[in-house]
Amino acid sequence: MKTGCKYGTHRVLEPVGVLPQPAKKIDNNMDEFYDNEILIDVQTLNIDSASFTQIEEQAGGDEAKIAEIMTGIVKERGKHQNPVTGSGGMLIGTVEKIGPALEGKIDLKVGDKIATLVSLSLTPLRIDKIKEVRKDIDQVDIEGKAILFESGIFAKIPTDMPEKLVLSALDVAGAPAQTAKLVKPGDTVLIIGAAGKSGTLCCYEAKRRAGINGKVIGLVRNEAGAKMLKDLGLVDEAILIDALKSVEVMNKVAELTNGAMADVTINNVNVPDTEMTSILATKNTGVVYFFSMSTSFTKAALGAEGVGSDVTMIIGNGYTKGHAELTLQILRESKALRDLFTELYA
Repeated sequence: MKTGCKYGTHRVLEPVGVLPQPAKKIDNNMDEFYDNEILIDVQTLNIDSASFTQIEEQAGGDEAKIAEIMTGIVKERGKHQNPVTGSGGMLIGTVEKIGPALEGKIDLKVGDKIATLVSLSLTPLRIDKIKEVRKDIDQVDIEGKAILFESGIFAKIPTDMPEKLVLSALDVAGAPAQTAKLVKPGDTVLIIGAAGKSGTLCCYEAKRRAGINGKVIGLVRNEAGAKMLKDLGLVDEAILIDALKSVEVMNKVAELTNGAMADVTINNVNVPDTEMTSILATKNTGVVYFFSMSTSFTKAALGAEGVGSDVTMIIGNGYTKGHAELTLQILRESKALRDLFTELYA
């Protein structure tokens, strides 16, 4: 049995020498198994929101076309990395095989059901059949195999929650966990895309961290989202403005904060060109966390420079220590959020 690189470079085909995520093509031959890999029998793919939105638009909403596009991506790249957004998603599956080099090093055994917590954009994947496309929740049931590298992180599926609920929540676990690190008592927090999957979790965590002296403002795209956030007590204020209208959002946040603006802004939207909305709504000494995979580094960096903003901008790292546990705990603590997630995603 061959020895593999901890980070999976042994499966990179093009260009040789780079890591699996930026690679254009990786080896998804599951018959050749390395000593430090985990082979997974895949059940469900949870495609990240920006990627699924783009694929759905390209397919004109047709489920068969969506399946064709996804299959084509994996056939071409050996992984599910959307060539337009560059992003992937995550998966649920059953452990089929564990390399001997990992024995005794990980808390995992054959037969365990897990959710991978690394992106599909770096995960060797083979799709044998697409069984069902669920457009409303960005999930696709398949028959296929995947490889988790030695450096890959995962979470065992808990027994107290439906699997698809867990998959939906863990897909965005980095957002509420990073919110917990960034928000301080008394902060004013703006959540862009507040009514979505990551947005609602961020609102909950922001309310908890900001406390009674803080304020959480949710930016949503429709009345239903605003009403849901208010009814669940997830925000203090709900703004119904198109996130692309940067100056309009800035003026509304200024009105709600008496000109102080947001201390922390969390951007969760799945469409491009909302970088300046985040920047303009945040005070110069504040922090913008771009969790959205639609974010352009160029637009954010040059845009902030262009308006003379000294905000600290953080790239939305989907991982932070304890993020899976924190996110699942939110659903255990909040019956309202768990009921919402169950209705929408499970």
